[in-house]
Amino acid sequence: MRTKVKTKKMLLAGKWVHSSKWIDVVNPQDNSLIAKVPSASRGEMLLAIEKADEAFKKTRTWPTHERIQVLNKAADYIAENAEVFAKTISLEGSKTITEARGEVKRAIQTIKISAEEARRVNGETINFDQREGSENRLGYYYRFPIGVIGAITPFNDPLNLVAHKIGPAIASGNAVVVKPASVTPLSALLLAKAFDKSGLPKGFLSVITGSGGEVGDVLVTHPAVKMVSFTGGLEVGEKIAHQAGLKKVNMELGSNSPVIVLNDANIDEASAASVSGSFSAVGQNCIGVQRIFVEKDVYAMFLEDFITKTKKLVVGDKMNEHTDVGPLINEKEARRVEAWVEEALDRGAKLEIGGKRDGAYYEPTVLTEVPETAKIAKEEIFGPVVLITPVNDLNEAIDRSNDVNFGLQAGVFTNDINKAFYTIKNIEVGGIIVNDSSDYRIDAMPFGGIKGSGLGREGVRSAIEAMTEPKVVCFNLDTGF
Repeated sequence: MRTKVKTKKMLLAGKWVHSSKWIDVVNPQDNSLIAKVPSASRGEMLLAIEKADEAFKKTRTWPTHERIQVLNKAADYIAENAEVFAKTISLEGSKTITEARGEVKRAIQTIKISAEEARRVNGETINFDQREGSENRLGYYYRFPIGVIGAITPFNDPLNLVAHKIGPAIASGNAVVVKPASVTPLSALLLAKAFDKSGLPKGFLSVITGSGGEVGDVLVTHPAVKMVSFTGGLEVGEKIAHQAGLKKVNMELGSNSPVIVLNDANIDEASAASVSGSFSAVGQNCIGVQRIFVEKDVYAMFLEDFITKTKKLVVGDKMNEHTDVGPLINEKEARRVEAWVEEALDRGAKLEIGGKRDGAYYEPTVLTEVPETAKIAKEEIFGPVVLITPVNDLNEAIDRSNDVNFGLQAGVFTNDINKAFYTIKNIEVGGIIVNDSSDYRIDAMPFGGIKGSGLGREGVRSAIEAMTEPKVVCFNLDTGF
């Protein structure tokens, strides 16, 4: 598919600007050049932060109703241009056009939820008279915006994960500077256009495209940035945590999510959900299914059904509505996935299906008998590969699920309510999905994990809480009249 190469501008404090250097944006399906975006300089990022801080300080009392109006107008703009957004997501990234349309719908919802939650940035009264001698005191607390939010976003959800930074920031009255992934910046720039046309005060939003080393470090370390909201990998997350210093940090750092299938589960439903959870978005999904633990009595049945369903997946052109699986984000990532699978096979794993690479494409792959020493058993593959393992019972499944440095989400399939609650209590994750795979999320729920999966929670309301602070107000009343 031939596409016209366009030169894009970035949004710097309300102005659309070029830069002296450029980044090529390519379609990973065929490496065709689809656009060029500015490769911002350190000075341009500094200017964006300074203008954001200036805009915030000038608008400390930005009325809630105006924030709601801005957010709703931005959501309406996306809805009116939904197919443009979807095609952009699919062209620059890995998602099929069908998956991209789903992401657009979620981004609209994320921003609309942000508008709703802007009404509910509330405090509460405090009973100061609970302390002896404070009978004449009356007060409350309210939440106030903290200032400039620095947001760094990944390639795998190039629109909705940016919306999860901008929406709550605007809803709570903060300015925000976004550095999107260099390989998928176009969706973020389209979202910036939606907010630019919504009446957002100039300076409250910048979307700065460029390399992490050139502009990302500036965003993380600048003293005017009061919070860093990062979605990405563990290694970069640890670096940011060390760099950020004394400021808020919210991080979602991925996982290698487990699913447990018990003897009493509906095998057809469990396999269907797990196939989808393993291979949607080419496995480039932080809550995608990577490890499946199945009780021995139903293991053979589940494995056969899972492989049968996997064989039906269509790998091919992202823009074809019948395609289920597109390419990874680039050939380098596909080669990494290939190397991890080969390492597991060398250590004794068995290849049940898949295992072949063609450029940036990697077939949906099922491995069994994977030893615990294999890298793929402990780390996040972020590709279309799943490990299926028999276990003796629920306790073994939970123990093996927990035996990694991640804990974002998990799934469990069972019709026994007691086993469901036992799993809920004992599995080490931020979210447990009962009778569905780990790959389930709505944009209103608290979202995040423990251990190496991150710090804090996203989800609109949770993000707003992180982007605000409580201020206590106490009156010492004169009751002598």
